[in-house]
Amino acid sequence: MSNMFQMIRNAAAMQKQVKKIQAQLREQTVEFSSGGGKVTVTARGDASVAAIRIDPSVINPAQPAVLEKMVLAAVEGALDAAKEMSARDMKHLASEMGLPDIPGL
Repeated sequence: MSNMFQMIRNAAAMQKQVKKIQAQLREQTVEFSSGGGKVTVTARGDASVAAIRIDPSVINPAQPAVLEKMVLAAVEGALDAAKEMSARDMKHLASEMGLPDIPGL
């Protein structure tokens, strides 16, 4: 019975740590640029987009597809970087708590 209570306590502590890391991730940002730095996207660690900067020199009304591709590439790159940051932080938490390395966490 005491083992069950210990498991419950451990789960509660882990949940508290996960919430703490999630809050920290909302504050951390990563950037990714495309088009030689002409389009830059800033993403938060919770995989939300914080900002998009576009150099006015790439805005050509006659070729919107070029800018669309640069924006898409920058957004995808920033979100991938944010997910990597999140996975790294969660893996670190699991390691600190003595949990095994579980792929996908």
